[in-house]
Amino acid sequence: MAPSAARPGCSMLPLPVPRCMDHTRRSSPRCGAKLAMKGGLALTLIAAPSLSRTLGAAFSGTSPSSWLGHPDTPSRHFLATGGVTGGAAAAARGTKEAASAAAAWRGGAAAASLGAVLVVCGRRSLHLRLRSVRVFSTQAAAKAQAAVLETVETSNFVEDIVAKDSSKGTYSGRVCTRFPPEPNGYLHIGHAKSICLNFGIARKFSGTCNLRFDDTNPASEKQEYIDSIKEDVRWLGFEWDGPAHYASDYFGKLYEWAKMFVEKDWAYIDELTAEEISEYRGSLTRPGKDSPYRNRPIEESLALLEKMRAGEVEAGKAVLRAKIDMAHNNVIMRDPIMYRIVKDTPHPRTGTDWPIYPSYDWAHGLSDAIEQVTHSVCTLEFNMHNELYDWFNERVKSMGCLECEALPRQHEFARLEMTNIVVSKRKLKRLVDGGYVDGWDDPRMPTLSGMRRRGYPASSLRRLCELIGVTKVPTAVIEFNLLEACVRDACKEETNAKLLCVLQPLRVTVTNYDSAADEIIEVPADAEGLPLRKLPFGRELLLDREDFMEVPEPGFKRLTLGGRAKLRYGYVITCDEVVKDEHGEVVELRCSYDPESLGKPPPKKVAPVHWAHATSSVPIRARLYDRLFSEPRPEEREDFMDALNSKSLAVMDARCEPCVTELCGPDLLGNDKESPLVQFERCGYFALDRLESERSVQSGGPLVFNRTVTIKEAWKPAGKKSPRRR
Repeated sequence: MAPSAARPGCSMLPLPVPRCMDHTRRSSPRCGAKLAMKGGLALTLIAAPSLSRTLGAAFSGTSPSSWLGHPDTPSRHFLATGGVTGGAAAAARGTKEAASAAAAWRGGAAAASLGAVLVVCGRRSLHLRLRSVRVFSTQAAAKAQAAVLETVETSNFVEDIVAKDSSKGTYSGRVCTRFPPEPNGYLHIGHAKSICLNFGIARKFSGTCNLRFDDTNPASEKQEYIDSIKEDVRWLGFEWDGPAHYASDYFGKLYEWAKMFVEKDWAYIDELTAEEISEYRGSLTRPGKDSPYRNRPIEESLALLEKMRAGEVEAGKAVLRAKIDMAHNNVIMRDPIMYRIVKDTPHPRTGTDWPIYPSYDWAHGLSDAIEQVTHSVCTLEFNMHNELYDWFNERVKSMGCLECEALPRQHEFARLEMTNIVVSKRKLKRLVDGGYVDGWDDPRMPTLSGMRRRGYPASSLRRLCELIGVTKVPTAVIEFNLLEACVRDACKEETNAKLLCVLQPLRVTVTNYDSAADEIIEVPADAEGLPLRKLPFGRELLLDREDFMEVPEPGFKRLTLGGRAKLRYGYVITCDEVVKDEHGEVVELRCSYDPESLGKPPPKKVAPVHWAHATSSVPIRARLYDRLFSEPRPEEREDFMDALNSKSLAVMDARCEPCVTELCGPDLLGNDKESPLVQFERCGYFALDRLESERSVQSGGPLVFNRTVTIKEAWKPAGKKSPRRR
């Protein structure tokens, strides 16, 4: 079977070639398999130790094209690119910590710049995953798209479970998932993975996906959070089926079922304090012991439960607990709490109707069953709750209270973990309440609303979730570089406007420009949709301070004293004199221009620089964002706040060419039209900040732009100098 041929049951897709970070120079216990390819593509993979023996025995010394048909290749998951006509070699070795495999070869004419590779991808215990792909030239990417096909079945272990249940008719062919956030904060990037997975499964299997708010804790829930969650889900490109659901919709049913549990002696009212309940529960190594109230009469528990419902019992004086087993191996199963008292705290939807509220464990699984969810997908921290999820559902169903034919099952996956951020809502709330950031939607925050305000395209987050995959086992922490690479790729695809902008203006006087009137340089409309642009040129101009060095460092290629530079779309200028202030800082450049250089390519070794007219350009405020935390793992600090990056925001009074007002002018403020992304040449991709711009314009200030991402990766850890733009 040729690598480019479609395998039965798989789709043929163009090879996506993201320009991601290069991991190939690193090694780690989890980064076991590497494939280094000649011709501009580098891959780093994760593998389980068992894979090394398979690769070593099966593929050593063989052509990659033969891997497809090999009996040891996992039957459903593989990635193949075609174009292999040259020789090939493969080698593999194994260690206790991880598998390691390397292969390099040359392709034929069709893949001369790319080479070709087949990768066996993650299936259950193998966990082999694409970690990074870096394309070193756009030519290689173009040839890859034109000459190489990808054969891939895009599935994961959760989708395998859904497919198996569908084939067996477990739920009569139905597929229903749900995304169940608690409205106690804004969604963050970790939620994006769950959203993409749950809605993606429903979409793939022609099923439905519910949005349900687990609103069982009124002390921390707000309508503001509910509204923001709905907006974030829609922004990511998904729409839930039917109206939004709420656990509070089922408070009446849940309470009646709780009473039935007491009547059947499956639950009791416990009057131990919270500290005593914790002590009686035991630990992982020590069994719990029965509460002295565990065997109280059923009638007594019922009467106390009704008093709790009527608001006649003070908070903390009593709880309703399920009667399971205080010696159970799973601590969660040791008489878990079903109801607790929460008084004098209005609920966002029910107000003060309920003085008692169900626990998450009691409400969550039963809400799934009421809505006839088929597959309850959640992150691994809920793994120990799986048994209780089934216990509650099975007993309520045995009472004849549930209409579903088959009960939903809970399936856990590893959550998204990333460097240089925190995703704990408690910690994010501390940042907001302490004034360290400008609200939940601060562009430095890892919240979806913050990323949207910063200008991240929703497609970039969907692409990130696709790249990192879904596994049952916790894997390596994703580097922030990978997110930025996905954002950079999406910005390149979705940005048409490329404008000139000077972030750090330095005055330039063109001494031999004699005309009193400015000249207009016309930049023709381009095929990408940017209209005709008119750039004023005159005696007073502005350059970026980074583009001038009086005494150039080795390799500096822009304007220097006595040197030349080409104004983008304009003339060649020569720096004749430098003017400094009393502190020795350069405040003005006196230059001359070549009137014959307009419209001509720059002379050899003369670099282009971006510029703006000193008075006819448009003032803007550019907000340049860095990572909120300067350390990769801030949570490893005793106090994560100690890892805050004090230089995470720089505000610059910049100048931009006049065309910016046509693309991102005040007309966009105050309406629902999405702000366009623009590229300020060599400065980065920027998005209009509606919130800050409205405040600024109302007070007579300029438009405000947030830098979404730099053109190229430029971030360096603290203590390392970022490379100068050359």
